[in-house]
Amino acid sequence: MPTTLRIILDQVIAPVPGSIGVYTDALTSSLLKSVPHGCEVEGIVSASSPADYERIEARFPGLSALYKTTLARRELAAAWQLGLTTSPGGGMIHSPGLFAPLRRHDRTQSGDQVVVTVHDLLPWTHPETLTTASVAWHKGMLRRARKHADSVVVPTHALAERLADIADFGDRVRVIGTAPRPGLVIPADEAETAARAARLALPPAYLVVTGTLEPRKGIVDLLEALGRPGVPDIDLVVIGPATWGELHLATVADESGVDPRRVHAVEVDDPADLAVVLSRATAFVAPSHEEGSGTSLIEAFSFGLPVIHSDTAAYVEVAADSGLVVPIGIGGGYTERLAAAVTAVVEQSSVAERLSVTASDRAHAFSWRDSAERVWQLHADL
Repeated sequence: MPTTLRIILDQVIAPVPGSIGVYTDALTSSLLKSVPHGCEVEGIVSASSPADYERIEARFPGLSALYKTTLARRELAAAWQLGLTTSPGGGMIHSPGLFAPLRRHDRTQSGDQVVVTVHDLLPWTHPETLTTASVAWHKGMLRRARKHADSVVVPTHALAERLADIADFGDRVRVIGTAPRPGLVIPADEAETAARAARLALPPAYLVVTGTLEPRKGIVDLLEALGRPGVPDIDLVVIGPATWGELHLATVADESGVDPRRVHAVEVDDPADLAVVLSRATAFVAPSHEEGSGTSLIEAFSFGLPVIHSDTAAYVEVAADSGLVVPIGIGGGYTERLAAAVTAVVEQSSVAERLSVTASDRAHAFSWRDSAERVWQLHADL
């Protein structure tokens, strides 16, 4: 009888899959490609539409089965938060997030395992960026994880250290990194690539950054840096929405001394579109004040793109001296340091070339195959 690893796939069909949806897709695909002898992978999904079930089965044809719970996602999330249901049964369950049936069990007797994943600590560090209900749910699920999870996966050692300040998981924390999302490849046909660039209205030369105008993301700092005297007049492509609350990119750019016509917001769902955006950029800038993982850096590295990043612990860990580090500091001066870094990369070809080489080298350190094998090993160890 095969050993079955059961992975929760709900986020793949969520209305807004987000970064956890991308993570779930990539990890599940790699788990299916690296199944050890005598093992199989089963999917778990909340009660959904037949079309959603078909999407999952088409996306992951190697699944041995798809377990469908009796409750829809919203009701199931509430039930699991309160520990009111034992659905969807036992076995080895792996959740790409905190959405999991966390309940009392003894794996030494039953063989049941539940592993969850923590991607960031925003409900604790920046609760204002989430709804009150979301904050309460995440905090409640982490409390249940502390009591009942057999292991907790995090993408970086930096996040593991911060998690220890919030909840004591002892030796149950396992660091398993990420990699570029599936499909992040430039189309082989040059005409198609050019057509995508034209559709996205990409300028001839630009810096690229991901995120929103939420203060912790640092895009406001970057715009202020680009507005400093002496900084090259290079365009900025923001992978994300043009607005955040009442703030608008054009307004913030204008107030920072940057011509709003030089700032472009693009929202890309197709990995091939993202590949085109990254591959044509002059440099990738990651000015965030706090991150749990450095996946965006890894994706930029995969194109040999020069990377400028803050000294946020997760970025420093992921980059490992392969990017240009800009200290955030405590007493100010961050925008001036960002301005100097951008100027160096844009105006000094030797700096850009060195960063491109180190980026390409660093990219080899990350693969979903390796991540999947570590997940299989984690469950074997348990």
